[in-house]
Amino acid sequence: MSAHDIENYSPSIGEEFLSTCHHYGEIRHQEREMIRSIQVLDDMLSLGLIRKRCFTPVFHTLDGKIGMEMEKLIIHLTSLRRSQVTINDYRLYLSEFLTHLNLSGVNSVSEIADKHILSFVSSHPTNKVNIVSALRVLFRFWKAEHIVDGRFDGLFDTYKLRKKERIPSFYTAAEVNIVENSVNRSSGVGKRNYAMLLLASRLGLRASDIANLQFSNIDWDNNVLTLVMHKTRKVIELPLLADVGNAIIDYLQHGRPQTVSQNVFLSCKAPYVPATKSMVCSAINNIICKSGIDVSAKHHGPHSLRHSLANVMLEKGTTLPVISESLGHRSTETTLTYLKIDIKSLIECAIPVPPVPDAFYKQRGGAFYG
Repeated sequence: MSAHDIENYSPSIGEEFLSTCHHYGEIRHQEREMIRSIQVLDDMLSLGLIRKRCFTPVFHTLDGKIGMEMEKLIIHLTSLRRSQVTINDYRLYLSEFLTHLNLSGVNSVSEIADKHILSFVSSHPTNKVNIVSALRVLFRFWKAEHIVDGRFDGLFDTYKLRKKERIPSFYTAAEVNIVENSVNRSSGVGKRNYAMLLLASRLGLRASDIANLQFSNIDWDNNVLTLVMHKTRKVIELPLLADVGNAIIDYLQHGRPQTVSQNVFLSCKAPYVPATKSMVCSAINNIICKSGIDVSAKHHGPHSLRHSLANVMLEKGTTLPVISESLGHRSTETTLTYLKIDIKSLIECAIPVPPVPDAFYKQRGGAFYG
């Protein structure tokens, strides 16, 4: 502040400072401490108290001539109604690419060459697929807008990166039952975590949708749960099963802090703030790991329970369109991935090997197979 002749602090000053601290790559420990310090200042200024430590995302700015052209893609993606998560991912990758270009002395789009793209991708050993995908979209958009010519087409046509096929982690119905029965519901925390667990295991809700659940989403009279899914922005209507509804009521009556918040799930310690996605993931992760079931080589978060529910529905002969609608997928194609774990149906698809006549082995006097 002294270097810029600023006397009074404000949240906008803190945000501007943070934008200069992080360049690209993983946020370092020192940067996390800076983020926390700014968060403390903002809390004292606006609330008069310091909230408990939580993750605060950094807004990635797109400055300069190249940044202005990148911002056009962000506006375009927003107009296409891409989810905020997708927009944030693009902004992150583009911000990192912009920083790489600046460090390479590139100040305009016309100066970008293949070597700048290749060196940037090579500097990210673990996330090449998503980065190449984002850059491919950027340069295709720029070409369509006549910002660049077609000189990069060949580069992205030959830069083939494919994600490894992944088998969804899931648990059997018996294992899920063990997980549910393992929860200690004698405390407010246990009641909350149990209700969140059932929303994942019985209804297949994502962690973000569990965290964002509000009272307005619950129709108690008709036992219906209606919400707009955070990831797909799709409106879904699910039956409020008796066990799920009773678990929520038990938490509301005997575990939830008395606040005016419209969010169903809150933190367990003051100040009582709405639950976050990470809070839901952590709670369910701990429950599964401590339940005693075998979690080796498997994921053990709320999404594994979502996969488990899909597997149970497949075993019961539920059609893919019904599963897709229940899980809130954009299309049935997304649901096709669950066919990989439907072992029983896959076995039924196997074609029996026809018997080979003895004459086959005895041809030419058995010269080939003697």
